[in-house]
Amino acid sequence: QARPVESGGGLVQAGGSLRLSCAASGRGFTTYAMGWFRQAPGKEREFVAAMWWSGGSTVYGDSVKGRFTISKDNAKNTMNLQMNSLKPEDTAVYYCAVDTNNWYGRQNLPTRTRYDAWGQGTQVTVSS
Repeated sequence: QARPVESGGGLVQAGGSLRLSCAASGRGFTTYAMGWFRQAPGKEREFVAAMWWSGGSTVYGDSVKGRFTISKDNAKNTMNLQMNSLKPEDTAVYYCAVDTNNWYGRQNLPTRTRYDAWGQGTQVTVSS
């Protein structure tokens, strides 16, 4: 079973950068896709970015395109999210999610229900 663990959150000024990482620990599973979601107070969980693990194709949410970049380290089964040009509206708890079932194939990476393992989240706060 996959157990994603996020790291790298914190406080940054608007215009700054942060790098989040997610390590999918555990045994006996296959990673088909990994994604990042975020949730601000009083709002629904929002798709940020995701990657189809075997091919490396990526998808980004409209609000982060051009500012955030997702990458992976196959050897460590780790995914990273480089966040540049941060804005106060990026403030949220960021969650890492892993798809170990492949119910949706390489399509529909932003679909929240495809992910069956979730991390505890890491807080990102962007001050104005």
